[in-house]
Amino acid sequence: MFASPAYAATGGGAAAGGTGAFFVQIFPLLLIFVIFYFLLIRPQQRRVKQHQEMVGGVKPRDTAITNGGLIGKVVKVDDNEIELEIAPNVRVRVVKSMLSDIRPHGAKAAND
Repeated sequence: MFASPAYAATGGGAAAGGTGAFFVQIFPLLLIFVIFYFLLIRPQQRRVKQHQEMVGGVKPRDTAITNGGLIGKVVKVDDNEIELEIAPNVRVRVVKSMLSDIRPHGAKAAND
C-alpha cells in the first residue's frame, strides 16, 4: 500500500558502448602500472644491478664497508665470502651480499 513498484533499468546503453566503457575503466589501471614501473621498479632494478657489479668486482686490498657498519681491508676473496681485516691481526668473514660499499685500493679521501 505504501510501497511503490520497483522497475529494473534497461541495459540498452551498456550493450551499445560495451568495448569503449571497458577501455575507459581499464585505462587508469594501466596508467598506474606504467607510473609504478618508471618510478619504482626500474630504478630498483638499476640499483640491484649496480650492487651486483660492485660485489663482483671486489679485490684484495680494497676497503669494504658492510651493512652492519664494519670497515676493513679485504684480505681474501672467495665465491660467496670475503675476509676483512678490521684491526691488526683481527679478521672476520663476511658474505659478499652484505657489503654496502667498496672503496678501491689507492682511492684518496675527498679532503686529502
